[in-house]
Amino acid sequence: MQAVGGEGMSVAARAAFVALPAAALAALLVLLSAHELPLRLSWPWVPAAGIELAFLVDGLAALMLLMITGIGTAVFVYAGGYLAGHPQQARLYALLTVFMVAMIGCVTADNLFTLFVFWEITSLVSFLLVGFDHEQAASRRSAQQALLVTGTGGLALLAGFILLAQAAGTSSISSLIDIVPQLPASPALVAALLLIFAGAFTKSAQWPFHFWLPNAMAAPTPVSAYLHSATMVKLGVYLLARLDPAFGHWELWEWTLKAVGSLTAAWGMVLALRERDLKRILAWSTVATLGTLVVLVGLRGEGATIAVGALLLAHALYKAPLFFVAGNVDHGTGTRVIDRLGNLRHAMPWTAAAALLAGASMAGMPMSFGYIAKDAILAAKEAGEAALFARAAHTVFGAIAVAVAAVAAIRVFWRHPGANETPPAHEGGPALVLPPLVLALLGIVLGVFPFVVQDLIAEASVAMTPGAEAVALALALEAGPALVSVAVTLAVGLTVFAFWDPLHRALEWLGARLAPLAMAAHYERALRAIPRLAALVTRALQHGALPGYVGLMVAVVVLALVVVGVSITAGWAWPAASLPSLGLLAGALLVAAGALLALPQRDRLVLLLAAGLTGYGSALVFLFAGAPDVALTQFVVESVFVVVAASVLMKLRLRGYGAGLVDDGPRAWRALLALAAGVGAAAWLLLSAATPFDAALSDFFGTRSVPEAHGRNVVNVILVDFRALDTLGEISVVMLSLLAAWPLLQALARQRDWGARRAAPAREEPR
Repeated sequence: MQAVGGEGMSVAARAAFVALPAAALAALLVLLSAHELPLRLSWPWVPAAGIELAFLVDGLAALMLLMITGIGTAVFVYAGGYLAGHPQQARLYALLTVFMVAMIGCVTADNLFTLFVFWEITSLVSFLLVGFDHEQAASRRSAQQALLVTGTGGLALLAGFILLAQAAGTSSISSLIDIVPQLPASPALVAALLLIFAGAFTKSAQWPFHFWLPNAMAAPTPVSAYLHSATMVKLGVYLLARLDPAFGHWELWEWTLKAVGSLTAAWGMVLALRERDLKRILAWSTVATLGTLVVLVGLRGEGATIAVGALLLAHALYKAPLFFVAGNVDHGTGTRVIDRLGNLRHAMPWTAAAALLAGASMAGMPMSFGYIAKDAILAAKEAGEAALFARAAHTVFGAIAVAVAAVAAIRVFWRHPGANETPPAHEGGPALVLPPLVLALLGIVLGVFPFVVQDLIAEASVAMTPGAEAVALALALEAGPALVSVAVTLAVGLTVFAFWDPLHRALEWLGARLAPLAMAAHYERALRAIPRLAALVTRALQHGALPGYVGLMVAVVVLALVVVGVSITAGWAWPAASLPSLGLLAGALLVAAGALLALPQRDRLVLLLAAGLTGYGSALVFLFAGAPDVALTQFVVESVFVVVAASVLMKLRLRGYGAGLVDDGPRAWRALLALAAGVGAAAWLLLSAATPFDAALSDFFGTRSVPEAHGRNVVNVILVDFRALDTLGEISVVMLSLLAAWPLLQALARQRDWGARRAAPAREEPR
């Protein structure tokens, strides 16, 4: 992406934005040096639901915070140079700031619903950042895809959080870690776990949701370096690591993470070989690393949690600089296609140096923190079952990581492009060069002096395994078997790098034939199917026939009665037998007579009059049941309705619309539906009458109506005082409906007047 000419931000404005993550980083370092972890803060948020605005800073949160603020500072500096002169640079800075705050909220939240709020903010801001260049169709499509995938996963995550909080009786994450291991594996907990998997896997681009991340490379490079390598895509991994102490003893948890993570890592590495765009190559290698992190979360043992912490940090320190390098190459040459790039070290020496340092860490070379992390990963995998298979898989994945690092660090800067001619290139300014250099150099410094961060990684390991003692961690450069593993991985990786182009052509040929089976193709088909499904449902349900609408509503009510009745009823119990009063019996007979008389009628006017008997019968039942005010209301409403409706029908008949007043539709299914509704309602009434009456609610209103609402009519007091807002809402709906219908009524009146004028004979003009 080239800088766009125009009025950009001033240096002072850019410095003010850069100061935000820098100040947050400084405050975090002071906090960590002055206080022991963990730190907790909480405020009541929704006390009635037991939801708190609770925050926790432990070792895992502190590690994530260092990446969010540290990488964030570098990204903010880099964005100032990358988008220098861009008229929308301030918008990018504002969105990045909101995103940084949301990320801080996510990794420090100690309540499921607090975490979810910040989680969704990151998805929404990510949508705006990926679609930053919204004038381009590719950016809009990529932003839409990222939002649909991660947003759908977010909805699943919310459902999982609700089920988990209900099953455990709390939404506090700290409490859940203690409570869930003691709970049996109930269906609610299993459903909650599967929904949480969906949310975490979509966020961290795990298979089968992996396809959205490389497409998000349509975003500007600062966004890719911050969101899609160092922070947001690791939120899913963070959530899994946070909940690992609660569910880690479940085989479903362990094997799901191992299977999905392994498949994602393998597929990401293979798809990296298919790409020619440098940013997309790095994006697919990020998908592979995220899969490796998920596998490590699923592994048992203290070594696995150490490997998770080390890889989280190492990946941020080499992948963000490599994305910066890709951005500098695009900024300096106008292309990211590796076939057109080569020998750029002469024109871009500082970027080439950053690429070498970051590539060495990604390849796991000694004297880099990537070497420390990969040594920890190998130790964690060998500690589990199938150590030989784990070593082989580690070698293969590491070899392809070496090949990807060589493409970014060697092919682009040190290898001649062959027959292709490299475009003119130039090095960027300090804002483009310093961030990748500093981060890549930090990855080397921590590789030489790993003791600087070993206590933090140990604290993160303890946070992922609560109850364990502090980990006596001594990260160090070790010779022996570790170097042998590096040598084998390096040899295989350089072989893959040497045959990158033939492998690419073979995978491209195979991928073209398997493209219809790819998850991205399924996503596109699902997207196209949505409007077709909506049209099909609309045609089936919005057919314009009122009897059909009424029948559907009644059917849904009957189904709900059956489902709820079966789920909550242990057995049938008849109520105590008692003879009804003559008034109640007369009202019931009148209701039944009206219903039976209405069944055979085909003339809708007669049908209306017959059905009106059911309303008057209901008023009689209310009267003898001790509710005269309700009976009076029912009588008045029924009378007004019958009179008004009959008048309208008569008017329509006089105007020649009589054919529409006769119902010739099928009646058998309506009779069956009415019978089912009647039987269901009767069964519920019998069940309710057989259940001991709970007078708590009626006693509450009866004792408080006079002293608190100054009224003796309890029904009126409930309507006007206790549920006044609800009543006001109902009145408001009626009023707004009238206001909405008023223009339609006026249009009908104007149409009637216009029709009358056309029908009137024309007057003769005076001679």
